[in-house]
Amino acid sequence: MASAAHVVTLTIDGRDVSANADDTVLEVARENGIFIPRLCNIDGLTPVGACRLCLIEIKGSPKLVPACVAKVTEGMEVTTKSERLDRYRRVILEMLFAERNHICSVCVSNGHCELQALALDIGMTHVRVPYRYLRVGIDASHDRFIVDHNRCVLCTRCVRVCDEIEGAHTWDLLGRGTNSRVITDLHQPWGESDTCTSCGKCVNVCPTGALSIKGHSVAEMSKRKQFLPYLTLMRTEK
Repeated sequence: MASAAHVVTLTIDGRDVSANADDTVLEVARENGIFIPRLCNIDGLTPVGACRLCLIEIKGSPKLVPACVAKVTEGMEVTTKSERLDRYRRVILEMLFAERNHICSVCVSNGHCELQALALDIGMTHVRVPYRYLRVGIDASHDRFIVDHNRCVLCTRCVRVCDEIEGAHTWDLLGRGTNSRVITDLHQPWGESDTCTSCGKCVNVCPTGALSIKGHSVAEMSKRKQFLPYLTLMRTEK
């Protein structure tokens, strides 16, 4: 018989909560109805701490830590809301909006975009850094889907779902810094991919309008957010 998980007690925003020792702060916060912004993280995929929007303060540490990869410990005191955190999160969001084209009025995911929703939640009304106005292209070579690199925030959800859930590993990352791109196979057009199963999982987890279905309206771009935990559970049971 497997031994019971070790339970620890910690404090989040002054509230005492309990959790399994192998849980992350983000998991515990969500289980207790405490909101922490996130963009790269999604239930059912391995956390990578890429977007840094889930930064938290931990008493005794001068550094800000991403909640999605921070494991809970006994007696931990966590702060998820402060002027410092609000300032960092806003700067991160502003840089994401400024790096590529996120003009919501012309985006297929307007009204169903997680980046847009986070900006509203945090109260970001304008961008204080210069826009880069990069034009990094659109790949419409696939029969069913489109990838618009101008709207990609490099969250790597598509990379992880294609690898961890579908097992195809069609998607990957190329380049560094502002030259980074998500690519299919060896940087060939999506429609020429030999590994893509056309399952649409990558489109379903994209938080912005970077991956979309051809010919679909804004209202049809809403996501089915619960399908990944289900698929992960089915895979584990098998």
